[in-house]
Amino acid sequence: MTDQDPQRDPNAEVAVPEPPELLAVPADTSYEIELDERPQVPAAPVYADISPPEGARLPVIPKHLQSLEGIKAAGKRHAGRQVHRAAYHGIRTPKYLALALCWAVVGVFRVIARQIYWWWHLEAHSLRSQAAAAGDSREYMKLHKESKEVRKVRGGILAGEVLGLALAAFLLVKYAPWYAWGAVAALALPALARAGRPADKPIVTPAEVVPRFRVLNADTVIRAYNAAALSHPDKPGQQLQFGSRMARDGDGTRVVVDLPHGKGLKDAIDAKDKIASGLDVTESQVFIRRDPTSYRRHTLWVADRDPLAVPVGRTPLLACKPTDIWRPAPMGLDERGQLVTVPLIWNSLLVSALPRAGKTFAARLLALFCALDPYCKLSVFDAKGSPDWRKFSLVADSCAYGLTPTRAGKPPEILLSTLEDLKADAQDRYTRLSEMPTDVCPEGKLTREMARDPRFRMPVRVLVLEEFQEYYELGPISKDIAELLQYLVKVAPGAGIILLCSTQKPSGIGGGGELGQRFTGFRDNFSIRFGLRTSSWQVSEMCLGQGAYSEGLDTSTLLPQYKGVGILRGASDASPTVRTYLADGQDAEKILTAARAIRERAGTLSGMALGESEAPQRDVLADVLEVLGADTGLQWPVLAERLAKRFPDRWADASGDALSAQLRALGVPSVDVKMAGRALKGCRRADVEAAAGSR
Repeated sequence: MTDQDPQRDPNAEVAVPEPPELLAVPADTSYEIELDERPQVPAAPVYADISPPEGARLPVIPKHLQSLEGIKAAGKRHAGRQVHRAAYHGIRTPKYLALALCWAVVGVFRVIARQIYWWWHLEAHSLRSQAAAAGDSREYMKLHKESKEVRKVRGGILAGEVLGLALAAFLLVKYAPWYAWGAVAALALPALARAGRPADKPIVTPAEVVPRFRVLNADTVIRAYNAAALSHPDKPGQQLQFGSRMARDGDGTRVVVDLPHGKGLKDAIDAKDKIASGLDVTESQVFIRRDPTSYRRHTLWVADRDPLAVPVGRTPLLACKPTDIWRPAPMGLDERGQLVTVPLIWNSLLVSALPRAGKTFAARLLALFCALDPYCKLSVFDAKGSPDWRKFSLVADSCAYGLTPTRAGKPPEILLSTLEDLKADAQDRYTRLSEMPTDVCPEGKLTREMARDPRFRMPVRVLVLEEFQEYYELGPISKDIAELLQYLVKVAPGAGIILLCSTQKPSGIGGGGELGQRFTGFRDNFSIRFGLRTSSWQVSEMCLGQGAYSEGLDTSTLLPQYKGVGILRGASDASPTVRTYLADGQDAEKILTAARAIRERAGTLSGMALGESEAPQRDVLADVLEVLGADTGLQWPVLAERLAKRFPDRWADASGDALSAQLRALGVPSVDVKMAGRALKGCRRADVEAAAGSR
């Protein structure tokens, strides 16, 4: 209670004692300003209740059942589980029945064997053997006599059992209806199967696997950090502290950890394996991310189960619907199961990893997204010449595979020509954008409307390079390629020209010199980086960029069995570990075939995909009329085959789709042509002659 006089005037001023000095209280003076306001001193001393609080009372009704939505969600969850169980066991009922019958037969013999063992009183055999071995004839005869009497009694009981079973069987056969046999089987079959089945071979298998994961609490985390020598429970100032409450985050637990003074993020990263051991989990379940407020503070997220071991399935691009490159591309799921997208516009992206870690699949996944945008102009070059990229010729404006010469020319020369065109286009775009009025081109930047309007001639362009390190070791031409690549990665993204490149040698090329410097300059200027498994943290740093390791990003810690798993840096403020979607060769072909059809409908097919590079001077209509001969019409594949045989110098690599696109562009419609009893798309002689006559 207070010492205030009850007779005192309530309006009179009250003398309030000065607050005590805080000199005795240790304070953190590392900040220039106070983060919290000083507490206001009350007008008068007040009573402080220091009695212990009552224990927390648990809710009578669980929180998730206190609302109609919660009841519906719980009911839906339990109903779904029961439906799954019913379907799981229902489809396996024949298997369960067959196993039960087999084990029931075994059970019959086991029951008979047990009855005989019980009847013959074999449990006393060891006692009789001991008496015989000891030479105690009196004890032996006593045991023998008792066994004979027991066998006589038990034999009578067994005879009664057999007689009862025979009588029951006779009555069932004579008088019982058919369903009585079913009732007897329903009772006898489980009992006999249980008697015959070994304990380690269940007949009915569970429909669900109960997940096992370690529930974290503050004590476990402190124990783990103490075991990793990052803190010490007994030394002053070396105790571990927490900057947040421990909370569930997705399929894991998250907490902000404050290391003791003198320890930092690098110490935690170096001791990640020891932290995992202290938490009794695998290292791939532990994720450490820096906190921007303090170097000794970081966020610890521990997954319930290894999140990288669960594949995310096929890519959503298999829907084969048009995409929009102005929107982020779906890449996969992060360690928390959240969707990870990559903004491609205005950016350049580098994919790097060891061989057979999923690098090509990851880069191709993003290229397929670009291919489904009919207003995006693609250029695809694969230096290793594998089959992974060849189907992009269906949509690519320019493409080349491998390094050996082809009918279309030498791949390095085709690449050099494409790079020169991209550089000239980028310079021209910047000039024209700077001269446009602000109502058409706000802030002097390319807009989505301008990129999709053919009048402006500025579509978004994507250059895809697979194993680009090979282009730096080709002799004199490599210097020109290296110079153009370095220019484009620095300047072109701002003009709507995107670079999507991949390499298995992010550490650099052999020989060094000017080419080596240009390679490094090209590699280090990518704004977004996706690194899959590497051999060391130094190579990981080159993949993900300078400072990645100090932020806790190390691709060398990814396990070899994780294909298509990598760390994405630069796409957002976070740097998630991504499990990429899967698109194999068949999926890619399906998507690219649909992408070509989308581009044909939009009228944006161009370059090599349109067949322009094979023979630019050829007379398409004249060649088609010549191979038609006496036929009134031919299907596109047959027509392409005839042209390739008749004019191999200019039609050797032509496909039915490319031929269809060229003739339709010249006014020849694609119609159904019946050949060998099957109707497929093709052209008629009359339409080709009409197009040639109108020209």
